[in-house]
Parts: sequence; structure tokens; C-alpha cells
Amino acid sequence: MDNLRDFITSDGRLDSRYIHKRETLYQGMNGNLVERFYTAPDRSYIFKPLTHPGQDGRESWVYKHILPRLPAIYPRLLARSGPRQEGQGWSIFEDLGPLSHEFDADTMLKVVKEMALWHAFPQTAWPADLPFAGQKPRIESIVEELRERQEEVSELLTELGLAGICLTEEMTELLQTAATPGFQASQVLCHGDLHLGNYALAGDKLFILDWEHAHLNTPYWDLYHVLDMSHPLFPKQMTPILREQALNAYASESSRHGKAWDRGKLRKEYCLFAAVFSVWMLLLIRSDLKRGKAIWPVPLLKAQWHETVKSLAKCVECLYRREAETIGYPSNYTDKVVGE
Repeated sequence: MDNLRDFITSDGRLDSRYIHKRETLYQGMNGNLVERFYTAPDRSYIFKPLTHPGQDGRESWVYKHILPRLPAIYPRLLARSGPRQEGQGWSIFEDLGPLSHEFDADTMLKVVKEMALWHAFPQTAWPADLPFAGQKPRIESIVEELRERQEEVSELLTELGLAGICLTEEMTELLQTAATPGFQASQVLCHGDLHLGNYALAGDKLFILDWEHAHLNTPYWDLYHVLDMSHPLFPKQMTPILREQALNAYASESSRHGKAWDRGKLRKEYCLFAAVFSVWMLLLIRSDLKRGKAIWPVPLLKAQWHETVKSLAKCVECLYRREAETIGYPSNYTDKVVGE
């Protein structure tokens, strides 16, 4: 095998002098590029520099302290930067080959079943310094923010045709639940950012990618990211039937690992979590659109908006056990972005 450190400069970059070929895979939130590079025509690796501010060394830590407890559903980490390269950290992974991130229901269900396994581990299985937050605010903070912006939330729901829905009581209940010792004790290992771009099949084997945001959280965090969290680059077509199948698969697989769920409670609590998170996401997307200058192009943000609205409407429908006509949102509720 190549001595992979020979291909990295002292300031944590790929050294083009010794590389046969390189291809950009994606750009991180900080502008750094994740690349496939070839040391020979038939040998390639994945170079991943720091992609999110504040996450230096996190993925290497997860690979050392967390992932050895799980099945080999992640690419192998082959080399990494030393501890003294703060701000210039990097990792080199095995190249799994071309990966498709097109939405596929069977693959998504495989992810949910694997998730049930890592959620089944008790907190005591993990290091005490595994954080309680990832890159986004916890649901408790999201609820507090939405309560402070209640008028804005009500206006949003009204403009979406969901005027008959008031999440105030549900959010208060969720916040009260989150403050209980039982809620804190039920925290599980979460991948943290399990959108469609962070899992794929290589051949017929599932791989979960990009573990740098792993932390302790409610199981609904990972479930929401897989089922209903929208992403500008990775659209998906979630349906009520598929959402139900996924929650049932999760409950069944959890039971196999010794963790029993009341399926009615799982469905209700998930839909509440998803509805609240989706409202917060819509306010965030609208803010990005109003600024006129955001990380993502406007057409992608608008597509993300429409996908999030659909998820919100269906989760609200599930939460209140009403048909769409009873809730009363118009058939064209995603035809425009609120505020246009």
C-alpha cells in the first residue's frame, strides 16, 4: 500500500506533484474540497480535509472510540493528520468507487435497520466525552426558539393552509418531556447528519459516511434526518406509506436488539418531532431565500422548501389523525414559497 502521508503537504493539502489524477467529489461548508485522488491509474483514495468549522479531529475520534463497536458499515480510515495540525486536519479513506445518492426506498429501509442497532447500545457503551449536540441545535433549543417566534410560526402555518393547526401545546409538552431525567437517560448514539448524501450502496453493501457529527441525542434525530429532513442537493420522495414502513421496520429491528417500542407512541412522537423540526427548517430556508445570497442556489433552496412543506403537512396529518381535506390545506400549498 502507498505511504499516504507522502501525498499530503505540510499544511494539509494534496500534493499535486505526486498525484496521478484527482477528482472533486463535493465541497464542504467551509469551502474545502473532498476529492478522489489517484496515486496510480489503478489506485485511488478519498481525501477529506476539514469540511465544517469546529469539527477538527472529530471524525478520527469517532473512528477510534465509536465505530469499532459497530458492523463494518463505514469506509476504512487509512491515514489522518497528526494532533498538532489544528485547523488543517485531514483524513484519507478507502475509495468505495462511484456511489449513487439517488433516493431508493429499499436502501433507506436498510439504513433504518442499521440505525436500530446503534441506537440499541446503552449510553454507558460510549465514552463520557461523546457530545450531546452536533452541528444543528438540539430539539429543546429549537422548541424554545419557535416559542419565542410564535407569531411568525402562526403566520407561516396560516400561509401554508394549516391555520387550523396550533403546535403550541405540543411544543410545550415536548419541552417538558425533554427536561425529564427519563428523556436524558434515553439518549442514544446518533450519526447526527444522516441525510441522503451520507449513505449509499457500494455494490450490494450499505455504507454510512461522514460520522464527524456523531453525538448523543433522541432516536428521533436520526430518524428525522433519514425520513423527512430535506437537503438542497439530495431530494427524496417520502410518502406516508413509506414513512410508516420505515417506522415499523425500526420498531421491529429495535425489538430484535432488546429495545421494545409502543408503535403508536413511536409514530405520534416521531410525527411531533418531525413537524416541529420541519417548521424550524422552513423558517431557516425562508431566511436564506430572503437574504438573496446563501450557500445554496435559489432554485435548490426552493426545491428544499417544497419538500419540507410536504413532509410537514403529512406529519401534521399523521399527528392529528386527520385526512388532508379535514386539515384544509389547499392543493397548491407548495406552488410558491411563503413570502414570494
